[in-house]
Amino acid sequence: MGSEAGIVRKPRFLGLHGFRTSGAILKTQIETKWPKSVLEKIDIVYPDAPFPAQGKSDVEGIFDPPYYEWFQFNKEFTTYTNFDECLAYIEDIIIKQGPFDGLLGFSQGAILSGGLPGLQAKGMALTKVPQIKNLIIIGGAKFKNVTVAENAYSSPIHCPSLHFLGENDFLKPYGLELLESCVDPVVIHHPKGHTIPRFDESGLKMMLSFLERIEKDILSEQERNVCYEEEENAVEA
Repeated sequence: MGSEAGIVRKPRFLGLHGFRTSGAILKTQIETKWPKSVLEKIDIVYPDAPFPAQGKSDVEGIFDPPYYEWFQFNKEFTTYTNFDECLAYIEDIIIKQGPFDGLLGFSQGAILSGGLPGLQAKGMALTKVPQIKNLIIIGGAKFKNVTVAENAYSSPIHCPSLHFLGENDFLKPYGLELLESCVDPVVIHHPKGHTIPRFDESGLKMMLSFLERIEKDILSEQERNVCYEEEENAVEA
């Protein structure tokens, strides 16, 4: 495979961590669970969420603080606080550290990742950055806030998406609901709960195939850019 330089860059994802954890924690979770054959094919940027944790973290005693949250919500998950600030914060990260080929999210980060394409399409979020191209959803679900959900899922999610569904994950029923909004989802089932899973042989094949498809898109884009530059140079000459 090659471009003008003979190199195809790796797919680059923005990684959104879980509630009351951190970018460093998500990085550790992924890099200790996923094999080298996957890690060498993807670049992930791991920012911290904008707000310090406002309560006890479920990973306290397992992973060191500090802990962060993307936005706050009531007990029924129907009323959100600081949600607009969260969206603006993510957009700013994409502007400063992008471009990205997709979003990767776990738990609260997965809920955000799965809802952002629809919010972006509606002009409700990420209006200053390119369209989201791909999703990797680990332990995800739909937004429960009525207004946010209406905007996020009023149209099908067309971008390619890879979903991890844990047999014992308390969010699994809601992860299945999210699948219904996706046009062409790839689903990796695993026997664990609400966690970053390891791969079995089948899941590993699906993950590598998903990344290879993105790599082909990147190669095509690189080749188009080279052709465009050559045409521009020919015109100038």
